[in-house]
Amino acid sequence: MAKYTLIASRDTFESKEAEKYIALAGDLKSGGNEVTLFLVQNGVLCARRCPGTATISKLAESGVTVLADSFALRERGITGARLAPGVRAADLDVIVDHMAEGRKVLWN
Repeated sequence: MAKYTLIASRDTFESKEAEKYIALAGDLKSGGNEVTLFLVQNGVLCARRCPGTATISKLAESGVTVLADSFALRERGITGARLAPGVRAADLDVIVDHMAEGRKVLWN
């Protein structure tokens, strides 16, 4: 089992590539890997609790750890109460810790 951290910087409402990247997180998890999806920059917009973010909640239900950059959330006025189920706010140092741990880190 490999460990992956995928960093998503684009919103799924603005980019089809972002949707594919999020699907990659699910595919890696289905393959038996440990996967964290870390949403940064505009990627945190798909972490909001709204009908268009059901994919993110399903991903979390499947066992993918879904984190959203707390700084990017604050910049966009998204509070913890407005996050989709299964999404947690986290600081960017999580990525540094994952890199030090030897995880495979991908950025889109």
